[in-house]
Amino acid sequence: MQPLSGPGMPVGDNRTQPQGQTVPVKPGGELPLTPAQRTTLEKLIVKLMALTPIKSAEIWANLRHDLSLPHGAEITSSQFPQAQTLLQGKLTQAQDSHATRQLMLQLTELLPQGNNRQAVSDFIRQNFGHTVLSQLTHPQLQQVLDLIQTRQMNIPQPQQTPVTDRPLLPAEHNSLQQLVTRLSAATGEAPVKVWQELFNLVGVKVGDSIPAKHFQLLSQFMQVKASLSQQTTAPTLTTLLSVLKQPASTHEIRQLTEYVENRFSATLSTPLTPVQVSDLIGVLFSQRVDRSPHAEDIDDNFTTVSRTDPQPIMNPFVAMLPPSMQALGGKPLVFIAFVVVVLLLWAVF
Repeated sequence: MQPLSGPGMPVGDNRTQPQGQTVPVKPGGELPLTPAQRTTLEKLIVKLMALTPIKSAEIWANLRHDLSLPHGAEITSSQFPQAQTLLQGKLTQAQDSHATRQLMLQLTELLPQGNNRQAVSDFIRQNFGHTVLSQLTHPQLQQVLDLIQTRQMNIPQPQQTPVTDRPLLPAEHNSLQQLVTRLSAATGEAPVKVWQELFNLVGVKVGDSIPAKHFQLLSQFMQVKASLSQQTTAPTLTTLLSVLKQPASTHEIRQLTEYVENRFSATLSTPLTPVQVSDLIGVLFSQRVDRSPHAEDIDDNFTTVSRTDPQPIMNPFVAMLPPSMQALGGKPLVFIAFVVVVLLLWAVF
């Protein structure tokens, strides 16, 4: 530590301070730091210690080295301005580094959500000529973070790899098993119940092989549920949309918005209960499941009815009715059939 005063000097060489204190003059006429000057430097050091792992003694030693003082020499009053400038520069640098680390932390939390990682990689390659996030400056990191948070960055759709109806490979099954374990730990739900939900989602009987074409969807389904279960505040529809690895299409956003409005009287920003969130996730992913041979067929309205549910026997004939009567389904045909039967019975008897 920098001492307040040096060894005692002859009375004639003492300089009287305003508070009545006397500070001995060093050889050559150099005065040591005054209490006020020392306090100023110590305040800067305290702030520097809060932002860095460096201890007070090391900071003082580095400061003396920067001032080119010989070993054991103390900082003098005339060196105070330079010492203050040096410490202020170190503090500014530490504050900038701390702010950059905070930005990196926020970005790191956002990268796993949706396809943000690919979007950020493409953006910094196109704009900054490389893909190393840690090499970005503070303003560049702030720009990337702002674009992600305001959803102004162009986020590409995940590449879909065509697969056959083959069953899951052992590695794919193990991957799903790990996700089931993590989701169970995050929500407290039994793994057996999680598996039951997965089988129901893709329309497969428990115990049967899950087609490999559902692997990505089931993975994303569990990742979304796990991510939302770890939210510190009640999630909203906007929160759900932000964590989707495969971003929702305009059609899906419109349908989800109408669904929460009609079912929960909620909006995009209304906090939802865990039950409502689970319902909403199930509704979204049930529409993304391809249970039929035609992957391009997408339901116009969200429904919990399976596509494999049997259709009424007269369903094919509804299309023959006039447009104004098609909304009634097969009821007009049933009525017509009833009239024909009555007429036939009347004619016979």
